Amino acid sequence: MTPFGRKLRELRQQKSVTLKQMAAEIGVSSAYLSALEHGKRGTPAWYLVQRIISYFNVIWDEAEELERLAQISNPRVTIDTGGMSPEATEYSNRLAQQIGKLEPNELKEMLKFLDIRVRQSRKTG
Repeated sequence: MTPFGRKLRELRQQKSVTLKQMAAEIGVSSAYLSALEHGKRGTPAWYLVQRIISYFNVIWDEAEELERLAQISNPRVTIDTGGMSPEATEYSNRLAQQIGKLEPNELKEMLKFLDIRVRQSRKTG
């Protein structure tokens, strides 16, 4: 499941909406919507994210969060480390090999570290 898929399922459950009902309303198949929730489809198109936002009548911060989650929810990631340090290539390859074996708390710690680095980068320009 992707971050976007998890949020989509949460919204559906909060509103007590079935996959079939939602799919019919936003103009996609329930199979596609299920695949999107389960991370079996790539990043949803911008217009589909907008229809989902409209369907659930979410505004402001929650709408921006859905857009952000859609952007980071491609289940098939490619990392091009060409031109980077050997350590970057090693890290990318080792992460690809081990990510399925990491515990949820370990992944959360790694995400926290990345978030800190992003914030630091924004401060320094």
